Amino acid sequence: MAEIRAPEVVEEQRSSDGTIKWAIAVGDQRVETVYIPEDDRATLCVSSQVGCALECKFCSTAQQGFNRNLRVSEIIGQVWRAAKIVGAAKVTGQRPITNVVMMGMGEPLLNLNNVVPAMEIMLDDFGFGLSKRRVTLSTSGVVPALDKLGDMIDVALAISLHAPNDEIRDEIVPINKKYNIETFLAAVRRYLEKSNAIRAESLLNT
Repeated sequence: MAEIRAPEVVEEQRSSDGTIKWAIAVGDQRVETVYIPEDDRATLCVSSQVGCALECKFCSTAQQGFNRNLRVSEIIGQVWRAAKIVGAAKVTGQRPITNVVMMGMGEPLLNLNNVVPAMEIMLDDFGFGLSKRRVTLSTSGVVPALDKLGDMIDVALAISLHAPNDEIRDEIVPINKKYNIETFLAAVRRYLEKSNAIRAESLLNT
């Protein structure tokens, strides 16, 4: 007989603004999943890998190095577990999850074979039934995989630039040395021909 096990939350941190960060067990490892409530929505940031190979200087996950890709079940398990926790706490006034962003640990475009099927489940009426504009993939600019993404699924795209020019971006986002800003944005424009939802992200220095 098959057994379906829910992913286990091994640690939870709650902030005064309602944000919740969970460490979720995936085998003998763990990944982070973050619930962010806002006035009109609640966003869940979901991990796609254990660790990350891109070595972005501002990212704590990069310091861990890359371990492995998450399976479809491990990606969807984060959404399922978070939805159960938030749903069980309706009496506290927590908003149900309305948006999912592939922007936790890892670079989603380096795990397309698992990330795309997971997002399809998020979109499916028999899955989580989210609108394609409420499911977002965030990337630092793996250009060949971004071109593939546009042929595989139509979801919103968030681009992590973090710098106004190549000189600065080379320092903080090393993949820029392989795919510079011009090359990255050209791929974004190609994606725009198939999808019209793009958001830019930048690192804020304080």
